[in-house]
Amino acid sequence: MDYWSLGAFALANFAAACSGAFFKPGDWYFALRKPRWQPPGWLFAPAWTILYGMNAAAGWFVWEAAGPGEAVLPMIVYAVQLVFNAAWSALFFGMKRMDLAMGDVIALWVSVAATMVVFYPVDATAAWLLVPYLMWVSFAGLLNFTVWRLNPDANAA
Repeated sequence: MDYWSLGAFALANFAAACSGAFFKPGDWYFALRKPRWQPPGWLFAPAWTILYGMNAAAGWFVWEAAGPGEAVLPMIVYAVQLVFNAAWSALFFGMKRMDLAMGDVIALWVSVAATMVVFYPVDATAAWLLVPYLMWVSFAGLLNFTVWRLNPDANAA
């Protein structure tokens, strides 16, 4: 087992997570109308920490299980979902563009599902590790859409 590669997957997920640490909710976000079913703010950091850990483990499992040349497509799809993940905070909180963030969360959902599809033949456990991530992204998409609809004039110009 190559634990250096596990560190690389952890670092890649940490880099994606840094977007959320850099682009934080501020006064603009706190002033928005939100649905009653929105989770409390303190829940997001531990939820994402667990999800990023599972995502890193899933990527590492596929990397370790793949034969020569077998990891290329799975790793490209994996990287794409990390890019969409990192972009969401910048779009929603940084640019205050709930509409663009909604498009991003849809692309993120598709890319996570695609990651599961390309991971499954290489390591089924890795694909199953991404199920909670896909569920959370589904919930996040619904929340993004609802906040956007509750605040139609709140997008930055």
